[in-house]
Amino acid sequence: MANKIQRARTPHAPQHARFGGGRQPPHRTQNDLPAETRTNVAALCNARLADTMDLMHQAKQAHWNVKGRNFIALHELFDTIAAASIEWMDLIGERVVQLGGLAEGTIQATAGRTELEEYPLHAAHEREHVAAVSAALAAYGKRVRQAIDQADELGDKDTADIFTEVSRGVDKNLWFVEAHQQADD
Repeated sequence: MANKIQRARTPHAPQHARFGGGRQPPHRTQNDLPAETRTNVAALCNARLADTMDLMHQAKQAHWNVKGRNFIALHELFDTIAAASIEWMDLIGERVVQLGGLAEGTIQATAGRTELEEYPLHAAHEREHVAAVSAALAAYGKRVRQAIDQADELGDKDTADIFTEVSRGVDKNLWFVEAHQQADD
């Protein structure tokens, strides 16, 4: 499998502890969740936002570059995954702001935070893309399920519900992609 993305640090890289260490979210809100809960959930959401943005870009990479007998089906499937990822990014990023935080969705923040494996840039054949996208979806799904539990433990059932919605979509898309692998078994 591909190596982890090199986490380049630049002077413009975001401060990853922005919402940690007891600091309050930067925007006032009348949301009745305790400030500490909102701070911690905003950090959790920003971590998953980075993974979601990475997943979207990985799906687009596969969409653009897939080759093989099932080209059109996979080309369209990978685009569907990218589109779903954009919806998930919106849900997660907007939740950060609803909690009084700052959604950190730049490419630099994504590259510095994503926990997904780096996509194999030289993949061309459909089997390579199916394997890479299914691995990314599986890893992303695992982190989203962990986020459901974390948000619930932090006392934010609304955010847990958002992650539950995302999880269902991830599992559905993983099923669609894995069906192409299972056909080769």
